[in-house]
Amino acid sequence: MVHGVHKMHDANPREDNYVLSRTQSHMNRHPDSPFTLGHSPDPDDAFMFFALAKDLIDTRGLRFDHILQDIQTLNERATRGELDISAISIHAYAFVSHTYALLPSGASMGDGYGPMLVGKKLYSKPEVARCRIAVPGTLTSAFLALQLWLDLPGKDLEVVVVPFDQIFQSVKRGEADLGLIIHEGQLTYKDQQLELCQDLGQWWASENQGLPLPLGGNVIHKRIPGNLRSEIASLIHRSIAYSLDHRSEAVAHSLCYARDMGIDLADKFVGMYVNHWTLDYGEKGRESIRRFLTRAANKGFIPQAPELEFVV
Repeated sequence: MVHGVHKMHDANPREDNYVLSRTQSHMNRHPDSPFTLGHSPDPDDAFMFFALAKDLIDTRGLRFDHILQDIQTLNERATRGELDISAISIHAYAFVSHTYALLPSGASMGDGYGPMLVGKKLYSKPEVARCRIAVPGTLTSAFLALQLWLDLPGKDLEVVVVPFDQIFQSVKRGEADLGLIIHEGQLTYKDQQLELCQDLGQWWASENQGLPLPLGGNVIHKRIPGNLRSEIASLIHRSIAYSLDHRSEAVAHSLCYARDMGIDLADKFVGMYVNHWTLDYGEKGRESIRRFLTRAANKGFIPQAPELEFVV
């Protein structure tokens, strides 16, 4: 069974242009108010929004209030429609597609790699199904991929939800047998003397003709008029393109979110999740999302596969 959720405290990014906020719902936002933009306090998201955070591109008068919270919290806020624009797990999109449209830029795709199951020792797949697993949130794509790999619904698994950056400690203290790791933990688990039991991105690619595992994306609230949605989509695309074109500056900016990673490791991590998929999903990326959510719906792991609505 799934145990209680423990929310991560708001991160402190120590950046002048990043404004932490406990913003209330902007259902009746003033036209001159900044748009609330939620994303994770992680190197890849910091890299992605570098140009917006530092006013390095022309925003045509649009302003953004950057809100940094862990992905489970952002997923939960999306179910309440609180933020104008937000990073979100593709899993969570199945529950908020009536409220949010997908932006074409900002994807996190696991191209032959993805969330990993790690433990103090190796476990077989049947053993994994009986283990206690620390996961970063029940609305994360990592958790949905785990269910698909095991072919078991979450309610049949013994799961403890902890902040993603405490999963290693949970396993090492014996509070969980296995940890489902995301973010930079995929590069550092060996330093924790942990064994890799399964890379879910590798599994997904093997099952789907090499398609990437869809993990996260950016969404925009449908209360925002269509022409403005398109303008914001263009700005986010330009912000990502700026960082890719000015990689060393953007990686240096992302280091304060890197949780003890050096610049080389941070650069490697950013390259895993900010790349051509991030500029635009493309047809292969969109097809992978359809397969991911359709398979989950067919298994009963989500209520239904949503119709994908992308801003154009």
